[in-house]
Amino acid sequence: MNDSSWGAPPQAGYWGPSDGGPVQGAAPAGPAYDAQYAQQTRPMPIVPDVPEHGGDQDDDRGAARVSGPLFQNPPAQPYAAVPQNPEPMPDAPQPAQSQPPPKKTAGRDLGAAIGVGVGLGAVIIASLFVVKAVFVGVVAVAVVVGLWELTKRLEERKGIKAPLVPLAIGGAAMVVAGYARGAEGAWVAMALTALAVLVWRMTEPPEGYLKDVTAGLFAAFYVPFLATFVTMMLMADDGAQRVLTFLLLTVVSDTGAYAVGWRFGRTKLAPRISPGKTREGLLGAVAFAMAAGALCMQFMIEDGLWWQGLLLGLAVAVSATLGDLGESMIKRDLGIKDMGTLLPGHGGIMDRLDSLLPTAPVVWLLLVIFVGSG
Repeated sequence: MNDSSWGAPPQAGYWGPSDGGPVQGAAPAGPAYDAQYAQQTRPMPIVPDVPEHGGDQDDDRGAARVSGPLFQNPPAQPYAAVPQNPEPMPDAPQPAQSQPPPKKTAGRDLGAAIGVGVGLGAVIIASLFVVKAVFVGVVAVAVVVGLWELTKRLEERKGIKAPLVPLAIGGAAMVVAGYARGAEGAWVAMALTALAVLVWRMTEPPEGYLKDVTAGLFAAFYVPFLATFVTMMLMADDGAQRVLTFLLLTVVSDTGAYAVGWRFGRTKLAPRISPGKTREGLLGAVAFAMAAGALCMQFMIEDGLWWQGLLLGLAVAVSATLGDLGESMIKRDLGIKDMGTLLPGHGGIMDRLDSLLPTAPVVWLLLVIFVGSG
């Protein structure tokens, strides 16, 4: 039924809202009049308290409701207004599903790291117990590669050109001198290396001379000089056992820190330097290293006592952690994650020497105090 078909009055007049009779002289009703008057008197939509679809987009039944002083609205029929272009109703909110916490990962290729670690360990142990001179050569090669990584990163990230040639030659000489002549030979080689760095840099323009030689002297002390204490341990009669004790305690300390920190670590140890290290991990390093130290001193070192191993393990855990933090500070200053990519799963050589280098003089000194130079 269209707008003019329902409730149309007679042509002679219309029925008033109050007296129920025809009124003379009224405008005739018809389709044209109804449409015109409906446009003029179309009511504003009533907005309900709860928003609904409707309003200006009501269907034909809503459009047929003409209201005004001349027409009586029919009783409102309940209906659900359907818009012409209904908006899609939003999906009902789904209950939040609890997501499992992310699994902790080592952040590296663990398989490659284990494989490389086992391979390096086999080379070191074989050279250590077969021919001591071969082990000295292995240490010298590691020192030269470590110096190359360090000087390369300094040049790339800071524009510091530490002279590599005198550092490499002097570093290898330091390692050999420490094995052949002890601490005296190591100090003499260190002094000659420092002099060579100063002279070598004079062949280039003076701009940046001070920072370049300073970085060179730092590199000479940090890598080859600290490494000479490893070959100095080898001079003793039980030198192979001393070096093996040093390596085992450092590795066990790192392993204990990783295992305990990965499982129970909550409190950061030095978040601005190394966010991954925790105080719980440090406690794990101390516990593991002390236990290993007691066993090594009791069964591997001649005249060694278990309580000495406890002190030795404690010292190793502290020095290894400080060495790791020290290189982390260097890498943060350089803006890099690893010193190199030579060892898959580990990074570079310097990334493996970080805890070994500062631990070497600590173990050498304590062994000399506990059981003598041998």
